[in-house]
Amino acid sequence: MKIFSKAQIYEGDKITIQKQNISSADLMERAGLAIFNWIDSRMQGAPVPIHVFCGIGNNGGDGLVVARHLVNHGYHVKTYIVDFSEKRSKDFLINYERLKQNTKDWPVSIKSKDDFPEIGPNDIVVDAIFGVGLNRPIASWIVALFALLKASTALTISIDIPSGLFTDKLPEDESQVLHANLILSFQTPKLVFFLPDTAKYIEQWEVLDIGIDPEYIQATETEAYVIGKHEVLQWYKPRTKFSHKGLFGHVLLIGGSYGKIGAVQLAARAALTSGSGLVTAYVPKCGYLPLQTAFPEAMVLTDTNETHITAIRFTTDFSAIGVGMGLGVAQDTIVAFEAFLKTNTKPLVIDADGLNILALQPKLLKHLVKDSILTPHPKELERLIGAWDDDFDKLTKAKAFAKKYQIVLVIKGANTTAVYNNKLYINVTGNPGLATAGTGDVLTGIITGLLGQGYNPLQAACFGVYLHGKSADIVVEQLGYQSMIASDVINGIGAAYIDLLTPAEVQQQPANPENNK
Repeated sequence: MKIFSKAQIYEGDKITIQKQNISSADLMERAGLAIFNWIDSRMQGAPVPIHVFCGIGNNGGDGLVVARHLVNHGYHVKTYIVDFSEKRSKDFLINYERLKQNTKDWPVSIKSKDDFPEIGPNDIVVDAIFGVGLNRPIASWIVALFALLKASTALTISIDIPSGLFTDKLPEDESQVLHANLILSFQTPKLVFFLPDTAKYIEQWEVLDIGIDPEYIQATETEAYVIGKHEVLQWYKPRTKFSHKGLFGHVLLIGGSYGKIGAVQLAARAALTSGSGLVTAYVPKCGYLPLQTAFPEAMVLTDTNETHITAIRFTTDFSAIGVGMGLGVAQDTIVAFEAFLKTNTKPLVIDADGLNILALQPKLLKHLVKDSILTPHPKELERLIGAWDDDFDKLTKAKAFAKKYQIVLVIKGANTTAVYNNKLYINVTGNPGLATAGTGDVLTGIITGLLGQGYNPLQAACFGVYLHGKSADIVVEQLGYQSMIASDVINGIGAAYIDLLTPAEVQQQPANPENNK
């Protein structure tokens, strides 16, 4: 799903009006009706007081359409005009008159704190005060209205975007944004729905189709995309009856040091569970017995050193390589890592101490094979790209970094985001249960396993992040956030694949895995 910028939203409206030979008021009617239908389908006429707060622009016009349909369907509606300017949009005025013709209770004007209504905790508030076009400071009395609505604890539904929230920058003060329980966004979500800095303003969101020209949506290139089930299904590579392990790659996981062999074990297990045909782990000598005992499905190569890696030497022609999990940053490990990067030509995933070494030795970045995948958590990202002022600055720096070194940069977090070729790919699976040791190693293993199976680097990164999060979403229902651990995520990968497939595709999977060695 594409995420449109503010300018693209306006352009989409304009093109839709032209191509569909409708007026802007007709498009507003369509948008407001979509909001009403969503509310009506859930409330089914329940006698709950509904308070619709409208600004004097087009977002307010949307609210007036919603109010009119609620009134016409017998709901208990109070409509308020948040009167912060003498200027009104043309379509606001059209729908203001239409509402007046449909109700004896004309909209109430609010111009100061003295006009504030009482809102009950069981009421519903519809926020249509400011939309994506907000470009002015918010008056103090409107900030006080936001505080009143939040304090009421009434269910608050924002139309398109919470009032006071910008699409392309942070608000100056948290109090200048209306707290919404749910946002009903027109056609596509907004980038700010996914950023850590703006997460406090977003509880839930849904997208409503308002009939924006499909050709415009299809043809328009956007800066950001939401990656969900529909998107990854287009990449999924099904298996046939005569598939065998030689068709699905042989991946190498390099890492581990004394006391941190578990990181490699988790990555290797995740790579195999994600579908890799063969997996080899390259570890210091102290990792040989633990890996052979705990994970017999993996092959093991060892360094000559007992406690950490001092050289990376192998002769096998691997399909993809993941490196860094538990690796450590000993000086001879850094030397070995540098030598490896200078000679490696295979698709590459770098995590954990591999990233820390790159931060310590930035000159090594020029040796990365094109489209290498880097998977930093926030602190590792800061070491690579430097500190940032806010999330918008972070994304700007991340895009510049990824472009400079021609890499896929996977920024881990609540909405893990892959950055590639100046575009953002935002994942929507996952939950707080992933905030536990080892889940990053699991992600590295999954992505490396997908790379080895022939997915291109961007697909492997996005599909891997999706599977990782979806597995966590499935597993957490049985274990809860606090009790889920990294190996549980590996155990859920199979269920994540099954969830991805249609019933027909599930039936096509081999009934007896023993036939496919």
